[in-house]
Amino acid sequence: MGIAGNLTADQLAFFNANGYLVLESFSSAEEVKDMRDRMAELLDGFDGSVSSIFSTKNQQQHTDDYFFESAEKISFFFEEKAFGEDGHLKQPKELSINKVGHALHEQDPVFKKFTSTDKIAGMFFSLGYKRPVVMQSMYIFKQPGIGGEVVPHQDNSFLYTEPPSCTGLWLALEDATVTNGCLWAIPGSHKNGLKRRFIRDENGVHFDRSSPAYDEKEFVPLEVKEGSLVVIHGDLIHQSFENKSPNSRHALSLHVVDTDGHIWAKDNWIQKKVEPEPLYSC
Repeated sequence: MGIAGNLTADQLAFFNANGYLVLESFSSAEEVKDMRDRMAELLDGFDGSVSSIFSTKNQQQHTDDYFFESAEKISFFFEEKAFGEDGHLKQPKELSINKVGHALHEQDPVFKKFTSTDKIAGMFFSLGYKRPVVMQSMYIFKQPGIGGEVVPHQDNSFLYTEPPSCTGLWLALEDATVTNGCLWAIPGSHKNGLKRRFIRDENGVHFDRSSPAYDEKEFVPLEVKEGSLVVIHGDLIHQSFENKSPNSRHALSLHVVDTDGHIWAKDNWIQKKVEPEPLYSC
């Protein structure tokens, strides 16, 4: 197989204790530029004819066939505050998109190249994955002034396997600060188990229970520089606030599950027609 783990014992210990890990300078300036330039090209080619909105606060209301089909496509989702009362965009589409997903890693060569690197595979080998599969990818913009809030959540809620195995990777394509909407997390919260599931059934999608209340004082900011990677345990409670600053906060997010000894839930929102290729198989 030829895959070698690339996380140190100290890094693994920190991750196991806190539920997250920051790897500075994970991607080079050239890699970051390639992905940002490619996204600019994809946006330029998007005609804006589909006005699907993404919101973590109103997911049931804004979930439609376009959202479900995005599991195997490159699809574009607008910010909630992008449209005026007349239904038209308040500003250019490049400053109105919330995210692009959810199959960049499968459908675009630039993002597929990053996802397929040995350093990504080596990380999951370090974490003990036997047959890791990228289930979704998202390019997140966090637009200046209108970048939407992402409410406290756990990734295992949305991408559930039995037993749970989701790990998130969050690559900063720009500096992320408390001013422009960086991630916040509750250290060690991954040890308290999964709080709720996001279910897809004949009626659409919904959570199986209400969100717990969280003490904002327990969250710590994860401010990172461009090129840094945040590794996120699937049960870690994390969030980000609105971006009210004049600076964007671009990021690439990947979510990976193990498919060796872990069963993909049939009521997850993502149901792929074609089985994804693993990063490697032990």
